Amino acid sequence: MTDPTARSAAAAGPTRAVPPGRLPVDRVPVLRRAWWAVLDWWYAARWQLRSAGPTTAEDYRTGEGQPVVVVPGVYETWHFMRPLMDALHDAGHPVHVLPVLRHNIRPVPESAREVLAYLEAEGLRDVLVVAHSKGGLIGKYAMTLPEGDRIDRMVAVSTPFAGSAYARLAPVRHLRVFRAADPVLAALGRDLAVNARITSVWGVFDTLIPAGSELAGATNVRVPVGGHFRILAARQTREAVLAAAAGPGPGPGQARDSA
Repeated sequence: MTDPTARSAAAAGPTRAVPPGRLPVDRVPVLRRAWWAVLDWWYAARWQLRSAGPTTAEDYRTGEGQPVVVVPGVYETWHFMRPLMDALHDAGHPVHVLPVLRHNIRPVPESAREVLAYLEAEGLRDVLVVAHSKGGLIGKYAMTLPEGDRIDRMVAVSTPFAGSAYARLAPVRHLRVFRAADPVLAALGRDLAVNARITSVWGVFDTLIPAGSELAGATNVRVPVGGHFRILAARQTREAVLAAAAGPGPGPGQARDSA
């Protein structure tokens, strides 16, 4: 099994910087950012409570379209992904979740292998991974492994591909791994081979990833939404995910703002 920490960087197409959006973060008023942060954490709290609701994973497994596997972020259950799961299921995609990840605090390599084990056990191929935050790192790691050929492409929302400046302040180890210097994260950053099959979506302001989620060689989509969590329910995010599910995007290295 090939490990990304042992791989050399692969060639990939050039990427363009994301063009200025309607609300570039350095021009967003401080009070608006503070309000977005409040809304963001309220959204997160609400979805933690909703995880105890009656909706089950089995409700999403029907459909004739390309199979989708969702991978949430740290401390998140799959319920956080339900706004995107609803859109994908309504479009005819069977959507799978991985309860084995629980609240997703295990190391990225271990979780990536759990994803691939699930794909093998369920006989899934040509899979679209839809991920949030840490889930995008797990998805990319899985794509770099030999068994990752079961994954066709991935849409990652608010993923810290280049790390987060806040990670060094984290009180627990499983959050400090989001430092740019973390060995796993740094190796993933050097491994460019699968980036062309990834769409990275992020907002104009992220409460947890201040530098954004641009990924070299990927299709980068910035949406005019503030927050790390509430972006999952944004119309523009749904549109970006459905576009990726419908087929390849504009191609590697492309970048666009979504109005």
